[in-house]
Amino acid sequence: MKKILVLHTGGTISMAEDAKSGAVLPSEQNPLIEKTKEINHLADLIIEAPFNLPSPHISPKEMFQLKTRIDYHIANSSIEGVVITHGTDTLEETAYFLDLTIQTDIPIVITGAMRSSNEIGADGLYNFLTALRTAIHDHAKGKGVLVVLNDEIHAANNVTKTHTSNVSTFQSPQYGPIGIITKKEILFHHHPQLEKKLPIHTLNHRVELIKAYAGMDSMLFQALSHANIDGLVIEALGQGNLPPACIPGLMQLLQKNVPIVLVSRCFNGIVEDVYAYDGGGAQLKKMGIIFSNGLNGQKARIKLQLALETTKDLSIINELFQ
Repeated sequence: MKKILVLHTGGTISMAEDAKSGAVLPSEQNPLIEKTKEINHLADLIIEAPFNLPSPHISPKEMFQLKTRIDYHIANSSIEGVVITHGTDTLEETAYFLDLTIQTDIPIVITGAMRSSNEIGADGLYNFLTALRTAIHDHAKGKGVLVVLNDEIHAANNVTKTHTSNVSTFQSPQYGPIGIITKKEILFHHHPQLEKKLPIHTLNHRVELIKAYAGMDSMLFQALSHANIDGLVIEALGQGNLPPACIPGLMQLLQKNVPIVLVSRCFNGIVEDVYAYDGGGAQLKKMGIIFSNGLNGQKARIKLQLALETTKDLSIINELFQ
């Protein structure tokens, strides 16, 4: 049997509904730990629970903690795969953080649940089982961090949560899953394009994320220029455009050498320097704003934060986003 590291971190997959109030709360004892003995026949499991947090409580600090535990076991425990259970709200950000920072080709699989453990149709134990089946599969090796829920396998850089409550919430817009899970088989149908790793030892940089809207002006950008931020990601309009009244505030940030990364608030397509009007992508690119190749806002923020831990060179940061 393969040796698999299991890291339980909390989230709905570890919660239960209170019978009286109907509120969903963390359990004192993670129900998956109680059930783990039922699937011990699949792998030799090393089980840890580094923290027990709802996913809105998870920050890059906890993501870094997971990276540290995985690196330790890769170096010392001869593990052949990793399964992480995680709340769904920030699951995609943790997956992408680990995808960019862990140097390994062993499968790292993250899963969660949309229904708590005592609900009818609870999906946590099943998703945990399929994530473990994926982690021990030979073909999962070398594909980066994978997200497994609802019988689908997604690449960390593409997957996103698309529905507030549906069990099929995790989708990869534009690209689709890279594999599917049946009752008998794990089937991969393409290989994801892996990104350059960003080796980090600290997390000391602050990167903010804001979303563009009709009538937006420079107020938020001017406030951020006084807030000592290290970087900014903007979810821009369409192909990468902003209202013209944003330009003075953007210039203030750029003059302070704050890197600004542009993504689209659309969940399909990429930003490009197409339009040459005031606030259009061509003008923004000429100003020195970095255009990201297809990431959503929350992942671009993770990437910029990690990039700033390795370099301050804007030309290198620009290359990383291409």
